[in-house]
Amino acid sequence: MTGFGRAEGEAGGVRWVWEAKSVNGRGLDVKLRLPPGFDALEPAVREAAGQRFKRGSVQAGLSLKRAESAAGAKIDHAYIASLIAAGQSYVDRGVAAPPRWDGLLALRGAFVAEDEAEETPETRAALEAALIAGARAALDALDGARKQEGRTLAGVFGAMLDRVEALVAAARAEAGVAPANVTARLKARLDALAPEVQLDAQRFAQEAALIAAKADVAEELERLAAHASEARALIAKPEAAGRRLDFLAQELTREANTLCSKSSELSLTRIGLDLKTVIDQFKEQAANVE
Repeated sequence: MTGFGRAEGEAGGVRWVWEAKSVNGRGLDVKLRLPPGFDALEPAVREAAGQRFKRGSVQAGLSLKRAESAAGAKIDHAYIASLIAAGQSYVDRGVAAPPRWDGLLALRGAFVAEDEAEETPETRAALEAALIAGARAALDALDGARKQEGRTLAGVFGAMLDRVEALVAAARAEAGVAPANVTARLKARLDALAPEVQLDAQRFAQEAALIAAKADVAEELERLAAHASEARALIAKPEAAGRRLDFLAQELTREANTLCSKSSELSLTRIGLDLKTVIDQFKEQAANVE
């Protein structure tokens, strides 16, 4: 199922934005895009996604920006001191000149944002807690969008099942006249092949009954109706039903195939083909829903 969710906020002088989206998928696949240094958020975000979704390819990304009030920077004196100490032996041996202050300040890492320099375990924990809450809010928004799509798809499924049930009813009507048609065709064929032969009425009735039994599709039609009824009940429930609908679509396909293979009437075969078309559409939708 598809959808999009977004949440934003600020904590500890940091502006953050979570964006989450999903596309169709048979299983649940969660992909995260996190800024460097925030990998510790991944288990909590994955758990939150698993609590809300069972299927779909879910992507969530976090963007961070220091608030302007916290955008100041200060020299990282400890880092500068470590660089000077590391190069002192080269200076003592005369193979390098003493470092210049302007050169040291031009190095990457010489400056650090004031809020980063003053970050404590407590402020870091508070920021991470706010980010996890923001991720859950974005996933909730995504969940709401997917549920809205689900309500729309429920109507689509309902229309498909209406069509399946109408075709099953039409197939029952055609199947009801099939035995008489089988008998008539068998009699006409025998008369054409050997018109001078006198048929034994009892033997003819036995053969006609055997052919009609092989072409009987009553069980297939009952199972088609039962599967359609179960699918309708699943759609009406609030629980996730995607995998069970997927299974029912396979069972509907199996019964429609058997109906076509056993059919002795062209009109019944056409109904079976129409059933397969509708069931294929049902199957495509069922493969993606939650």
